Amino acid sequence: AQAEVLETFAAIAGSIIAGAGQGYYGEYMDQLISFHAYGDKFTEFNDGILYDSAGNEENERTLFGTIVDPGGVKQFATVPETLKVAVYYGNVANLTFISDFELWIGGELHTVNNLITLLFVKTKGEWKLVHEHHSPVNE
Repeated sequence: AQAEVLETFAAIAGSIIAGAGQGYYGEYMDQLISFHAYGDKFTEFNDGILYDSAGNEENERTLFGTIVDPGGVKQFATVPETLKVAVYYGNVANLTFISDFELWIGGELHTVNNLITLLFVKTKGEWKLVHEHHSPVNE
């Protein structure tokens, strides 16, 4: 199950990289959204704000589809040795890491180092995101 979660995470990263700057409703942004299990209980904590399903989708599509420059994901990685995956009962997985993202935005390179937690639930044989938490790393 751990390998499946990591494959899903790699597919999410692939959709972000391929879809960078390619439009709010681009094919890869639709793919990125398909990795989420949106519903009444979905939550995202980002920049100290709580988002629901609609807010998360807006954030994902806006940042990666329109704000990041076309082809602007220079690096979408984790800080070495910070990626941890815990699978519970074969159908719930918690993935944590410190991000090492480099994104071109407005012609400037931005590094994003966040503490990130992604909670996945296996639904109809597929791993889906049901919660995201992003917090800046305090140095």
